[in-house]
Amino acid sequence: MATATYDGVEVEVNDEGFFTDPSAWREEMAPIIAKEMGIDELTPDHWRVIRFVRDRYLETGGGPTVRVLGKTSGVTVKELYRLFPKGPAKEAAKIAGIPKPVGCI
Repeated sequence: MATATYDGVEVEVNDEGFFTDPSAWREEMAPIIAKEMGIDELTPDHWRVIRFVRDRYLETGGGPTVRVLGKTSGVTVKELYRLFPKGPAKEAAKIAGIPKPVGCI
């Protein structure tokens, strides 16, 4: 298994860079992960989505799809794609330290 270091903490990640243990994630890691993905600054709307995705994962054991995010996170699908242009569900999950949502390619 591969590892990555965020905020001085080494964590195990899969071959796509998703955390294998979501409990290892800390909020201080999110801006570092985001910057690696080309998102220079996490706005309050980014954080709203990141926290929503993480909470949803902790409640259900799976990350939400883009459709679910657009309907329930308080951020529209159009805005989600502005915030996370390479795929909102996938990018938000990675920044939130959870596994890649089912159905994401």
